[in-house]
Amino acid sequence: MGASGTAVAADGTGGAETSRAGLPGGRRAAGSVLWALLVPGLLLLGSALGQWVTWLGVVVVLAVIAVAAWRVGGVWRRAGAATLVSFGGFALMLFAGPAVYEAYMTTVGQPVDAVVTRVADRDQRRGPDLFCTVRELGGDRRTYEVSQRENCFGQAGPGDRVEIREDPLGLLDPRLPDSPDQRNTTEITLAATAALTVLVAAGTLYGGLRRRG
Repeated sequence: MGASGTAVAADGTGGAETSRAGLPGGRRAAGSVLWALLVPGLLLLGSALGQWVTWLGVVVVLAVIAVAAWRVGGVWRRAGAATLVSFGGFALMLFAGPAVYEAYMTTVGQPVDAVVTRVADRDQRRGPDLFCTVRELGGDRRTYEVSQRENCFGQAGPGDRVEIREDPLGLLDPRLPDSPDQRNTTEITLAATAALTVLVAAGTLYGGLRRRG
C-alpha cells in the first residue's frame, strides 16, 4: 500500500509539474497569435480610415507600427522580426488604403453618369499632380474635383462622358473608371495587400513564439 501510495504521489506530482510547465508555453502561443492578428488588423483599419480622414489614418498606422516595433523588438527582443514588421507595416499602409477604396467603390459604389469638365496638372511637390473636375449629368448635378487617389490619371479629357462610382454613404470622393491599360490593377493591389498582411502577421507571430527572456 505504501508503494502504491508513493507511486500515485509521484505520478500526481509529475502531472502537476507538466501542467505548470505547459501553461506558460500555451499563454505565449495564445498571446503571439493575438498580436499577430491585432497588428495587421489595426494597420488595415488605419489605412481604411486614411481614405476618409488622411491625418487620422496616418496617426493610427504610425501608432500601431511604433507599438508593434516596441513589443517585438523591445519586449520580445527580436530585432530582425521587429524590422520586418515595421517595414512591412509601412508598405501595407501604401497598398491597403487604395485597395480598400477601390474594392469598396467598385463593389458598393453607385454608378452615375458624369462629364469631365477640366483636367489640371498642378505639378505639386507633395500629393497627386493630376486633378479632374467632373459634373453629374443627372440628379443634383453636383460637381467634384478628384485626384489621382480617385483614379484621375488623364484617361478622360474635358468633354468626355464617364461613369463614376459614388459612395452611397457620402464619405468618400467618387472614383473615375479605369482606362483600358489599367485592367487588373485592383486585383494586383488587393494581392499585394494580402501578401503584406500575411508578412506582418508572420513576423509578429515569429517574434512572439521565439521571444527571448
